Amino acid sequence: MADDPTSHPQPPMDTHPIEPPGHTSEMSQQPDHGEHSYKGSGRLLGRAAIITGADSGIGRAVAIAFAREGADVLISYLNEHEDAEQTAHWVRDAGRRPVLMPGDISEQGHCREVVQRAVAEFGRLDILVNNAAMQRTHEDISEISAEEWDKTFRTNIYSQFFLCQAAVPHMKPGAAIVNTTSINAKNPSPQLLAYATTKGAIANFTAGLAGMVASKGIRVNAVAPGPIWTPLIPSTMPQEKAESFGEDTPLGRAGQPAELAGAYVLLASDLGSYMTGAVIPVTGGRPML
Repeated sequence: MADDPTSHPQPPMDTHPIEPPGHTSEMSQQPDHGEHSYKGSGRLLGRAAIITGADSGIGRAVAIAFAREGADVLISYLNEHEDAEQTAHWVRDAGRRPVLMPGDISEQGHCREVVQRAVAEFGRLDILVNNAAMQRTHEDISEISAEEWDKTFRTNIYSQFFLCQAAVPHMKPGAAIVNTTSINAKNPSPQLLAYATTKGAIANFTAGLAGMVASKGIRVNAVAPGPIWTPLIPSTMPQEKAESFGEDTPLGRAGQPAELAGAYVLLASDLGSYMTGAVIPVTGGRPML
């Protein structure tokens, strides 16, 4: 039977504030990462992937899906060790090999180390998923410090440049890069000014890089999530907004991380062989104008 898109958890969400960047175990209402629902079919068999921000949220859902499709996964994350171990558990459960790599992807040196580690551990690099991000909520531009603005850009977009620059020389024809942008790239939330600005940059970076590496046989695409229920939400939004998160979509609810995994599999696999420079919206019906 087909999944009813209105059957998932509805607002108000059961939530309470947690400290950023947030840990899954601290969330009152746990996200669905596809632990008990995603079924693989070998679409990524024998491939090796790096996924940033793979400790929780969308990154964990993608790691689970990739592993069940047959890929080994380097789990890149900041310092959320307990969450990252949970992701590694599910990768192992799928019969694939996880490699844990904590550290700050806003630093170019660490990004180079991530790529070097993946190549050393797996002997190859077929897929890079640039997913990690930071966001903060503000009501006035005066509240945003230069340090926060810089850190948001370094985490969200500089890291993608750093990682792609390090990864491309190791990638062979058929490899894929998948970036996480956002509905904020086209419809920016004023309260997420720094975050939304970086997401617009990611969409442009994706299109430009796709043209630059097409002759190498490397595809570059992006997924644009709408409101997705992850630790980022209760850790960076006022409680009243977290409780009503997603209710303004046509589907009337936030998406679950598991509901994005298929888009990443499409773009990383041969199913998307004629797709490059594309952005796939997964927004609960909110248009990207």
